[in-house]
Amino acid sequence: MINGWLILDKPVGLGSTQAVSAVKRALREAGEPKTKVGHGGTLDPLASGVLPVAIGEATKVSGRMLDATKSYEFTVRFGEETDTLDLEGKVVATSDIRPSREQIEAVIGTFTGPIEQVPPAYSALKVDGKAAYTRARAGEDLKLAARQVMIFELELRENTPDSATFSATVSKGTYVRSLARDIARALNTVGHVTMLRRTRAGPFGLDKAISLDFLAEAAKARRLIGAVLPLEAALDDIPALPITPDQAQLLRFGQRLVGFPEKPGLQLATEGGRPVALVEALADGLKVVRGFNV
Repeated sequence: MINGWLILDKPVGLGSTQAVSAVKRALREAGEPKTKVGHGGTLDPLASGVLPVAIGEATKVSGRMLDATKSYEFTVRFGEETDTLDLEGKVVATSDIRPSREQIEAVIGTFTGPIEQVPPAYSALKVDGKAAYTRARAGEDLKLAARQVMIFELELRENTPDSATFSATVSKGTYVRSLARDIARALNTVGHVTMLRRTRAGPFGLDKAISLDFLAEAAKARRLIGAVLPLEAALDDIPALPITPDQAQLLRFGQRLVGFPEKPGLQLATEGGRPVALVEALADGLKVVRGFNV
């Protein structure tokens, strides 16, 4: 049974759910037993790049990818703002102003650190139990509340008279389309995203990503396991805690281990190099947060 991560370089035009379906097909093609599969953070169909896909026991920690820091490259075309803030939408505002490189560089410094951001109306955010994009497509005039996000890095890479390409590292909950809109408005113009590529999600970068063609070929050759990263690859920021076989058995039954002088916080209990459980070190011992059956 495969338990780990496939890091896809998702192409433009494919939704995250479709990418998960492609991994499920690959598992069947490779003759692997049926198991759980899920993605670690939605990537819009018009975006490409890093999409972590959890397989088997790795799905138990896929939520950590939702909270992870992510990096992107994106291009903003100045002069037109669309209702979706990307190429899919209809133009809702125009401007003749085209900012210079110096003007862009002078503005982007105000978009680093904690910022207030209004999410796009065309997003998966729930509004009274229904996705915002569903309400927006139905013609509702949505007024979404601003929320604080963190922009760790924002750099201008290239620019032409009509566009600019940036790289950014951002916190959970950041919408690059909103960032692009706000940068353009701060430059006294309007704009929308024409290219969006995720280059990193948590510990996973493009250097670990594989194409759908490679995935299909590996599955056909029954070599899919060679493309899978271990479950614990998503937990590289959590210290490992070696335990004995007897202690591992107790944790597998959900029992608390006492007498561990560990620092408070999460630990990855391992036995013989295999992950046993994500545990929390408390004053009175180790408490199981998430057990793994590997």
